[in-house]
Amino acid sequence: MNATPEPRHPARHHPRLVSAVAVAATVLAGVGVAVQSRVNGELGQRLDDGFTAAIISFGSGWVILLVLLAFSPRGRAGMREVAAGLRDGRLAWWMLLGGLAGGLFVLAQGLVAGIIGVAIFTIAIVTGQTLTGLIVDATGFAGVPRSPLRLARVVGAAITIVAVGVAVIPRLGGGEFAPVAVVMPLLAGVAIGFQQAFNGRVRAESQSALAATTINFTVGTAALFAAAVVHLLIAGLPEPLPANPWLYIGGAVGTIFIAIQSVTVARIGVLVLGLSLVAGQLAAALVFEVVAPLGPGSSTATAVAVVLAFAGVLVASIPQRRPSGG
Repeated sequence: MNATPEPRHPARHHPRLVSAVAVAATVLAGVGVAVQSRVNGELGQRLDDGFTAAIISFGSGWVILLVLLAFSPRGRAGMREVAAGLRDGRLAWWMLLGGLAGGLFVLAQGLVAGIIGVAIFTIAIVTGQTLTGLIVDATGFAGVPRSPLRLARVVGAAITIVAVGVAVIPRLGGGEFAPVAVVMPLLAGVAIGFQQAFNGRVRAESQSALAATTINFTVGTAALFAAAVVHLLIAGLPEPLPANPWLYIGGAVGTIFIAIQSVTVARIGVLVLGLSLVAGQLAAALVFEVVAPLGPGSSTATAVAVVLAFAGVLVASIPQRRPSGG
């Protein structure tokens, strides 16, 4: 009796197609990041309390994930795999702390996105992500597949950094916002680059994007809750909750784009993942600046920055040519 041939793994035979799909999915995740920034930025303004806005966003996402986990045998099995990996030493405990970066990011949204605008906020985030992506990919940090600093990747990252300058520099001299307001999202962007590596490693260990995302949100929610309590004791109660239901979708959107990142990072690496997020974030941020502005309005420089960011993604995604055999 003939043995049944094993099915071919599509990733082995169509690597470029799989990578293209991963990049496209990550660009859509970037759109989700901009949506969350817009929503949480306005929620922070309405409440006059970025800490409360952050815990509402991150905490609601955490509740959604817990409900999904309760009905997902694969997700619960993934949680057990993570616990086993910790016991066996395959997974370091600090690799579970990616949610701290996510918490910092959401807090920055609530505190400064409404002040500097979604586009400038996004560009500051992008700078940190891009620089961290170069380091993580080159060093193989947290088990991310190591990618040498190829010329295409360095040039792609440089183009994206130029995009940051094109959008930000014209605004700094106009007195529209204090330059220090850009520092918090810049630091959050640096942290997010490491978060992507952590979450990708946890996802690989658990074999479940749901498990990895739940762990991310659990850690982030705990950190934000502690910060919100301290802020509440110091500053007092926030303004009443706004009635607009759309201001509470940030958590649900976050669960989706974090899950996408945890899956695609292993395929395209942290740098290209970060640059793909840049493209989606900047494009969506530009749309928001035109149709639903928050903070300083849009400008021609912002549109130019979006084009440069897309160019950076394309350049960084150029596959490395393998030397022909002799």
